[in-house]
Amino acid sequence: MPRPNWFFAFPLDGAFLGALPPPPASVRCFHPEDLHLTLAFLGGCGEAAAERALATLDAELVRAPLAALPISLGQVQPFGGSRRDYTALSALLVEGRVAVARCLTELGGLLCEIALSRRPSRRALPHVTLARPRRRATDADRASGLSWASSLELGGVRQTLGRIALYTWAEMRRERLFRIVAERKLSVRG
Repeated sequence: MPRPNWFFAFPLDGAFLGALPPPPASVRCFHPEDLHLTLAFLGGCGEAAAERALATLDAELVRAPLAALPISLGQVQPFGGSRRDYTALSALLVEGRVAVARCLTELGGLLCEIALSRRPSRRALPHVTLARPRRRATDADRASGLSWASSLELGGVRQTLGRIALYTWAEMRRERLFRIVAERKLSVRG
């Protein structure tokens, strides 16, 4: 098994996934408990680097407490690669997009810098990955995945980003892909 990836993310309540129309067989939806909005992707940095970044997160949350962020989901688009060879189908944010993008750039960038000695080079684009095409998906399979994604109505999906978690791979990845290693609650707006 390759070296596991590490990342920080805001866990989401994935219960709404059960109400979506089923995807084509060539597309795998995330398990509801795996649903998250990535704050900082650290890749295969190793546990020690991830723990350094977690200590930095703790210090930052004491120095400048982060209030819970309300969000809503919108249009689902392909991510990673071109529209034809995408690697994920992800919902863009509607409500909360600007505030979350700022958090990804500032706090997420700092966590990457601590763990990886560099900040991300791409502009932050807040999104929630809902599904991925299976490895052997054909062009026709991917096209049916795009049709499924474009049929989704997520306007009623509203949540609050109230926690930040450090994730890595799950031990048994058949059902769940990720596991939470540590979690921090955000302050309540008041």
